[in-house]
Amino acid sequence: MTSLLVAKQYLKKFYGRYEVYLIPLWKFLLAFISLILINGKLGFMEKIDKMTIVLIVALMCSFMPMNFIIIVAAAFVLLHVYALSLECAVVVLAAFLLMFLLYFRFSPRDTAVVLLTPICFWMHIPYVIPIAMGLLGSPASAVSVACGTVVYYLIAYVNESTTTLISMEAEEITAKFRFIIDGMLDNRIMVVTAAVFAMTLILVYLIRRLSVGHSWTIAIVAGSLVNIMLLLVGDLMFDTNVAIGEVILGTAVAALIAAVIQFFAFHVDYGRTEKVQFEDDEYYYYVKAVPKVTVSTPERKVKKINQPKKIRSSQKSAEEKKTGK
Repeated sequence: MTSLLVAKQYLKKFYGRYEVYLIPLWKFLLAFISLILINGKLGFMEKIDKMTIVLIVALMCSFMPMNFIIIVAAAFVLLHVYALSLECAVVVLAAFLLMFLLYFRFSPRDTAVVLLTPICFWMHIPYVIPIAMGLLGSPASAVSVACGTVVYYLIAYVNESTTTLISMEAEEITAKFRFIIDGMLDNRIMVVTAAVFAMTLILVYLIRRLSVGHSWTIAIVAGSLVNIMLLLVGDLMFDTNVAIGEVILGTAVAALIAAVIQFFAFHVDYGRTEKVQFEDDEYYYYVKAVPKVTVSTPERKVKKINQPKKIRSSQKSAEEKKTGK
């Protein structure tokens, strides 16, 4: 454990020293992965489905605010969908505008969550997002998680409906709009997943805010169990056809990742908990103090060895002979 704590301190020092370079690198990677996945899942517009375009745009995003990455990712989705169907692009644009209003109103600082949620879905570990944001965020973060969930299922629906949308080119515009809107609104697994993630996030947040011992660990375990239970209940009630094995395995992996997050964000020593009571003219105060677990990183000491006088005098005479003095 001591070696892990030392490594943690080294990582903190490294990040603090090179933060000015690491933040643009993080933005670049987030934008690059997001755009690569969008092009891979959609890819209807060949002009932007190129590695050079993705690299240039991702490099530009690395020097821009985080919310700019969301706008760029949404623009890529809209351009691909527009190349497939104008009607589908209009519906997706309306959905994006609604999500932008909710996102910028309630949780404008959770940019990474909106982007990481679809990425985690494609990695088959989406359950880490509500648990992690319950530990690090606030109840308003449920809006960002829900937006990311809707974006994933929206892209998946467009990808699955490609053949149908192409075959409907000769039909009326109203028929296309009806097909697209009905398909999105009738996506029960999207609604159930977004609702379960929101409830899991709020539950984890409420438990980890309690003053009981090991509240973060209890929150992770309770959030994992509730996530599995609610997804299974939603499957029974709405026939969402979720894979039970994948849900259990994905939630277990999410709990492990959440434990790593806890180690870096909230690692305390409950064995040295202190309770203090004091008062002033108007109130009595009952304070519970739990110390953080920290270790000092070993510092390297460089020992200088002085040369003997005879060696120094011989070196000095040799230098004088070379200079001709």
